[in-house]
Amino acid sequence: MAPHPVVQAIIDLSAGAIGGTACVFSGQPFDTAKVKMQTFPSMYRGFLHCFMATYRQMGLRGLYQGATPALIANIAENAVLFMSYGFCQDVLRRITGMDRAVELSDLQKACSGSLASIFSSLALCPTELVKCRLQAMHEMEASGKITAGQKSSVWSVVRTVLRKDGPLGFYQGLTTTIVREVPGYFCFFGAYELCRTTFAQHLNTEKDGIGVVPLMFSGGFGGACLWLVVYPIDCVKSRIQVHSLAGRQQGFINTLMGIIRTEGRQVENKFSFTIATWTKIKQSSSTDTTTQSYTWRVAPLYSGLTPTMIRTFPANGALFLAYELSRKAMMQKFGDV
Repeated sequence: MAPHPVVQAIIDLSAGAIGGTACVFSGQPFDTAKVKMQTFPSMYRGFLHCFMATYRQMGLRGLYQGATPALIANIAENAVLFMSYGFCQDVLRRITGMDRAVELSDLQKACSGSLASIFSSLALCPTELVKCRLQAMHEMEASGKITAGQKSSVWSVVRTVLRKDGPLGFYQGLTTTIVREVPGYFCFFGAYELCRTTFAQHLNTEKDGIGVVPLMFSGGFGGACLWLVVYPIDCVKSRIQVHSLAGRQQGFINTLMGIIRTEGRQVENKFSFTIATWTKIKQSSSTDTTTQSYTWRVAPLYSGLTPTMIRTFPANGALFLAYELSRKAMMQKFGDV
């Protein structure tokens, strides 16, 4: 028998919070490198350079810079996300006339996760803004965008936002966050459930009985699909949230086009000789040259993708492992309430 809706919501909320905690502790250093490379791509030659430079400058603490708001952000986001996920599944069952105990298809769960992400974005945006600013504070000072010697604590960033922009300042980048989350979580939950279904069929068992390693792999696969789809949007969001510390940003479209026109052109010029040589050797048409040129133009939008893809399997694997195990335990204990 399905538990009372209120009990179910509390279970989903609690399991999501536990999953979010596991996600932060297992993936924060990679997330720090990702944000630094997204907001200041010209400062680092690649992931290892960024990782080692941060460690040499600030030690292990530097790699976990922003861990407190990241913890708050992930607990808030995943608690709201998984609670809304369960709620959206119930709404979908009512719309389609299904019983509450009936299992939804993988596609229906993907749609539920996509809709649930709108609610989680409202909880995520303020804490992620603080996290991103803390992670990129050193680079903001080094580039001269803000004065050196500023305090880099959670509360100093919070006070700065409130003083400059008021409470609504915490929602800079909200539109971009929602644009990122809606398609991203469709892929996230869809790929996760599809992977679990595939493992269950291969192992000839139920989805809940596939074991720890397949479960963690399914979570990592879902995370990888999410980031491959939405990474350029996330890059723009990070720019808006970090660079707004030095002044008001121009919005999603203008920031996106600015990255392509300025940094994309710099990358294109850097590799112009290579492109020209390659074109001459291959005797390519003008269309090939244009395609190659466009590839270099959008390259800055994928800066930091390497640490993100490395992070996604341990972080999202830990997220879903903690979520599923804690939810299962709570359902067994309180499922009949």
